[in-house]
Amino acid sequence: MQIYMVGGAVRDRLLGRPVHDRDWVVVGATPEQMRAQGYLPVGRDFPVFLHPATREEYALARTERKSGRGYRGFVVHSAPEVTLQEDLSRRDLTINAIATSADASGAGCLIDPHHGARDIAARVLRHVSAAFREDPVRILRVARFAARLPDFTVAPETLQLMREMVAHGETDHLVAERVWQELARGLMAEKPSRMFEVLRACGALERLLPEVERLWGVPQSAEHHPEIDTGAHLLLVLDMAARLQAPLAVRFACLAHDLGKGSTPADMLPRHIGHETRGAELLKHLAERLRVPADCRATADKVAREHGHIHCSNALSAAALVRLLERCDALRLPQRFADILLACECDARGRLGFAESAYPQRPRLTAALAAAQSVHSSAIAAQAAARGLAGPQVGALIRQARVAAVAQWLASQ
Repeated sequence: MQIYMVGGAVRDRLLGRPVHDRDWVVVGATPEQMRAQGYLPVGRDFPVFLHPATREEYALARTERKSGRGYRGFVVHSAPEVTLQEDLSRRDLTINAIATSADASGAGCLIDPHHGARDIAARVLRHVSAAFREDPVRILRVARFAARLPDFTVAPETLQLMREMVAHGETDHLVAERVWQELARGLMAEKPSRMFEVLRACGALERLLPEVERLWGVPQSAEHHPEIDTGAHLLLVLDMAARLQAPLAVRFACLAHDLGKGSTPADMLPRHIGHETRGAELLKHLAERLRVPADCRATADKVAREHGHIHCSNALSAAALVRLLERCDALRLPQRFADILLACECDARGRLGFAESAYPQRPRLTAALAAAQSVHSSAIAAQAAARGLAGPQVGALIRQARVAAVAQWLASQ
């Protein structure tokens, strides 16, 4: 039995990045031998085990053979005679096909049959072999790595292979869960815009996220958007979300906030009247198709519908501010409202020349919410009940009190 550290841990160590997770390949062993040594089996599709002490993953060396369409169409072969080189050859990128005989201390030599260390030095994302084309998830992974390692470029031959895979319909067989998983990881990367640039370059964005692809080539008012093109604006917004270290729900909301602009009638351009409502409907279908988590979906819906009103909120009266808070469900879910405001700040600062600008709407609306929250609604409800009032009448009294509290706060400003 021989054990090697492989994949991301080796790559990140060569890049000088922190190593958070370590993966191991075991050569020359059987599942029975692994269990006899106390390893816990967890793999469903191929033999993977947890170390009895560290709980790190140890996978038996394996090969894969294409047997159908999509990323699930594989026959996996794992046996003691499978070599380390065979296991490394099935991997996606050369930078991920490096192993080391090192122990946890990091001492040891590299096993690098596909020259991944050379590609790390040259900052290139390159596929290992023609077998890359057998798994469409790898298109998403390359795009994700481009976002995670923004100073890397995709090798021309790899990009061409990705284009061929898209043209042959491989991306049409991806399941929603895997698309969302890779998309979420790319959104949380250092420079999310790179993921969408790569997906566009190979034609995959049009197949996977046509609502997003349609934003490119659509003009918008130069008065408010110096970058003019809605696709260019989207990339700036996504990178601003990364700069502000926004959570996933905010970054997805940034991705989806302007979808309606892609369906603006040509005779209306460069104005986009009503794009908020159109965008919310497109978002609904996109989120259902990709099975986006409920929290991401809800935040994105509010941002799509209300970002224009939030941008203009500095001019709103106390009553209008309370109505805006109610539409955003801010009183019931203040943390979600904080995420909505952060997404709107990303939108406002994700424009050419505005990256360093302040966004006073965010602290102002946060303070307005605090003023509305200062109203003791339970006391008002009890007093109303004593007067024989109920239902909408009680709600109206609470709203009046909140408007008064917000008006008082406005006067103090």
